[in-house]
Amino acid sequence: MQQQENDILRKVRKIEIKTRGLSDEIFAGKYHTAFKGRGMSFAEVREYRIGDDVRDIDWNVTARSRQPHIKVYEEERELTMMLMVDVSGSGGFGTTSTMKRNVITEIAAVLAFSATQNNDKVGCILFSDRVEKFIPPKKGRSHILMIIRELIEFVPESNGTALSEAVRFLTNVNKKHCTAFILSDFMNPSRDAGALDDALKIAGSKHDLVGIRVWDPREAEMPDVGIVTLRDAETGRKVWVDTSSARVREHYAASWRERDERMMQTLKHNRIDTAVISTDSDYVVELMKLFKQR
Repeated sequence: MQQQENDILRKVRKIEIKTRGLSDEIFAGKYHTAFKGRGMSFAEVREYRIGDDVRDIDWNVTARSRQPHIKVYEEERELTMMLMVDVSGSGGFGTTSTMKRNVITEIAAVLAFSATQNNDKVGCILFSDRVEKFIPPKKGRSHILMIIRELIEFVPESNGTALSEAVRFLTNVNKKHCTAFILSDFMNPSRDAGALDDALKIAGSKHDLVGIRVWDPREAEMPDVGIVTLRDAETGRKVWVDTSSARVREHYAASWRERDERMMQTLKHNRIDTAVISTDSDYVVELMKLFKQR
């Protein structure tokens, strides 16, 4: 038990060293620029000037002073970041040097450390086809390390995926505006498509939603390796496939393109900026592109 604990702590420390360094060197200022505070807090009361919005008039002060006064607001600099992390079975897939789940964990850590440099709160929603765990937003390094530990060792109750459940939960649990990163492979079942579109529409009206889509090259294209057994990580279903058949490989690739296009269209329709990151690529480059386009 002690050995297992030490192994987990080493993994947490290793991720902290790598991702905190990236956050310090690359993302510190760019995160703040890309994800500015959009909430407004009361600053002061001053006399009304021509051109001011009459909806901001402070009627109590106006009545006492007998001169029209308005409330002045300023942008809230402090943000709340929510990391919505997909922990379903498909995250355990990877045919390059790492699995999708590991890439998602590193990206989540980079974003979290970037947020702490801006003195922002960070919370986390771990989801499969249900909300598996909710970590309320807090500040500080120890809180971030606790989130990273959860991402490393958490074992979900379900292997399935239903993105709509997580997005609906975000809307219900976060009443104030936040920036929410959805970190997932977005391999959502077609039966959840309508519910997801509705949930994104509602959540997007309250929060700043950002997609981080992590995928593996073998999910888009099947190699010619003869007859193999394929197993669905989420349902457990197994099928025999003859990968030497060009028609089978093309059907596989066409199915991927169709699902990919459908999901990206859903995200675009709901105005969600999305970074698409392959397990064999440098996620730093893609995150920088995402930050620049905002």
